[in-house]
Amino acid sequence: MLLPTIICQIPFINCPVAKPLPLFHKYYQLGDLIVGGIISHIYISSDVITFKRRPHQEPIDGLVLFSATWTYLASLELLSTRDNFIPNYKCDDQNIPVAVIGGPSSLVSHTMVTILCSYKVPLLIYGYSVENNQIEGTGFQSMFPNGALQYKAILHLLKYFSWTWIGVISINEANAERFIKDVVPVFSQNGICVEFVEIFPRISFSSGLDKAMAEGAETYIAVMRSTANAVVLNGEFETIIILRMLIHFSEFADISVKTKIWIMTAEMDFTSVPFQRTWDVDFMHGAISFAIHSKQPEGFQRFLQRRNPASHEEDGFIRDFWQHAFNCLFSHSEGDEMVEGACTGEEKLEALPVSVFEMGMTGHSYSVYNAVYAVAHALQTMPFSTFSHKGSMGRRRQKLVDQELYQLHHFLRRVSFNNSCGEEIAFDQEGQLVAGFDIISWVTFANQSFHRIKVGKADPKAPPERMFTIDEDSIVWPSRFNKTRPLSVCNNVCRSGYRKTKKEGKPFCCYDCLPCPEGKISNQKDMDDCLKCPEDHYPNKDQDFCIPKYVSFLSYDEPLGMTLAIMAILFSFVTALVLGIFLKHGDTPIVKANNQKLTYTLLVSLLLSFFGACLFIGQPNKSTCLLQQTVFGVIFSVAVSCILAKTIVVILAFMATHPGSRMRNWVRKPLASSIVLSCSLIQTTICAVWLTTSPPFPDFDMHSRTEEIILKCNEGSVAMFYCVLGYMGCLAIVSFIVAFLARKLPDSFNEVKFITFSMLLFCSVWLSFIPTYLSTKGKDMVAVEVFSILASSGGLLGCIFFPKCYIIVLKPELNKREQLIRVKN
Repeated sequence: MLLPTIICQIPFINCPVAKPLPLFHKYYQLGDLIVGGIISHIYISSDVITFKRRPHQEPIDGLVLFSATWTYLASLELLSTRDNFIPNYKCDDQNIPVAVIGGPSSLVSHTMVTILCSYKVPLLIYGYSVENNQIEGTGFQSMFPNGALQYKAILHLLKYFSWTWIGVISINEANAERFIKDVVPVFSQNGICVEFVEIFPRISFSSGLDKAMAEGAETYIAVMRSTANAVVLNGEFETIIILRMLIHFSEFADISVKTKIWIMTAEMDFTSVPFQRTWDVDFMHGAISFAIHSKQPEGFQRFLQRRNPASHEEDGFIRDFWQHAFNCLFSHSEGDEMVEGACTGEEKLEALPVSVFEMGMTGHSYSVYNAVYAVAHALQTMPFSTFSHKGSMGRRRQKLVDQELYQLHHFLRRVSFNNSCGEEIAFDQEGQLVAGFDIISWVTFANQSFHRIKVGKADPKAPPERMFTIDEDSIVWPSRFNKTRPLSVCNNVCRSGYRKTKKEGKPFCCYDCLPCPEGKISNQKDMDDCLKCPEDHYPNKDQDFCIPKYVSFLSYDEPLGMTLAIMAILFSFVTALVLGIFLKHGDTPIVKANNQKLTYTLLVSLLLSFFGACLFIGQPNKSTCLLQQTVFGVIFSVAVSCILAKTIVVILAFMATHPGSRMRNWVRKPLASSIVLSCSLIQTTICAVWLTTSPPFPDFDMHSRTEEIILKCNEGSVAMFYCVLGYMGCLAIVSFIVAFLARKLPDSFNEVKFITFSMLLFCSVWLSFIPTYLSTKGKDMVAVEVFSILASSGGLLGCIFFPKCYIIVLKPELNKREQLIRVKN
């Protein structure tokens, strides 16, 4: 809308009063409104609030508005007698300002505060966020809601849309310093990085325009070259004018213009000067702005439709506005002829483009509207005993006003009422207006008009979870972003399965994406670190979710387990067959010559070892875990002890054949049984201690295999496990050494050659078992142990007993006494 005469405020003040205020006279001066150096009186009657320019003021071109000089002049004029500019001197008791409504920028507000608050003139500020410490101890009242709520709403908006890479532009004023110092760090604390912080110069239309525009152009170029798509614009009433100028002139300066999502604070509003009426407003399409919460008073549209210069000749603004808005001129006198481009006064406001005049009530205008009523209600509550009297009471009225009107600020801060829209107007203990903000989405059209869509709100009265609401479906995004939610991030989002890693020398929002390390996942985008799957899960190939592990053990149902079980049964059958052959031919020389008891004990232990191998196959439980290693250790100790005893007996028997040898007494004694029992008892004792102190138990191995939960038997005590293996290894090595030393005895008596070869095979199997066992995991480890048991037991069976079975079954002629007593030459 056009700025020159601030006519945008006229309809909102010249509007019907919903509830008459009968305590006032038909026409009473309520206060003054200062906008950009123009003073206008506000009057109230039983049905209308009237807004009039002071009659002696000449029209002021919009290019000199918002000037500190004009505002100082206007403020001083309020302290002077009407029509006589003598500051600090008033002799007119009929034109004493009750209150002043000021705004909408910080420049105007601070200028008025400097002058008027010194004289305790009640002052209401609208359109500008005032800090709490600025309110205390002064005589002005803020009609702007608490600014902290707005900053929280901006932060909520950025986080809602995941805009973590933004730019910040502010006007070169104290408000900009406060915003950059207090608000921008809060953005960083909440994961939002600021690519740039630029300061737009405040343009003074009276001087320094070229320099200000040059500085603004440099800022605008920096903004257009940035990669951030979301830009927070912390401006004031005239910011849109400056921004439109920079965008418009950039078209002639060959500056690349990128579509940005402007996030505008509520201190801003769409304003323009006359020469901007034909300029495009496309840059506003998709912008999101905050606005002071407002409603449309009943009858407001009808009031605007009836508005024209002829019906409100007392209004000093209407003619100026009419000429600027409709681009026409009024004749100076009634006798002048109508010329081309003359104003008829019958033009319709609704015919104007929205960029020139809005038919709806904006947030700033709603604040002015409420400010007038706030003063009216405050006056009603003040104890003016002679306030509404005339005539002879005039001098007393003057005295009371001088003495008591400074108290109006006290009543203003405590006023509470419902306006004509049914909304409660009240202030908190710190003097801030208790109100919220509307979140507005801007939609522009080709005819330089626009439409504001309310898409959310920030309501301080709502519960915390409903304080900020956004309806994204109602937002119309620019076509550059394919009419979908824009991204405003430093780099592409790290997809699931990747994690962020900081780039050196860059803000924390700029990062590289690295795949998650092995064993970890990221199931969301842009995760700072990858997550470890639960112990019973493992990452999928893309590392973006966890898959449950399956339980694994050496089962009879799988080929490996089935193969080992068949081998164990087959070896058991062969061992039983050999034992049967030896039992059937127990009276033959070859069986008798090799110590029948040791032979039978060895065969039984081998048979049990083959069956014991099956304890390692199948799902482990408490019983099988207790028996696996202990049975294996004891049985193998018995088997190796039998071999050691057989070897020693052979050596002693050979030595006993010499005349006069005392070895015959040892051969006759139960030496073999003593060796077997003593060696086996030591291993049994070790196993008993193991089972007593730290027995094996069923356990789950979650970590050895990525995709498996290995169900196994935990040894309980690894030291005891290796004690069992170590003792068995010592027996095997001793047996091998003894057999190796006795390998050259005469053939007919010599079983030791077979024992030597069998023990060599046995030791080789178990020496290779240890590194293989330690290097495998899961059921493969169990399979290695089962295979070692079968291989070593099968080696003993084959090397020691198959040659004897060959003679017994296939060469019975060799199984004679004569063969056994034959002595090698």
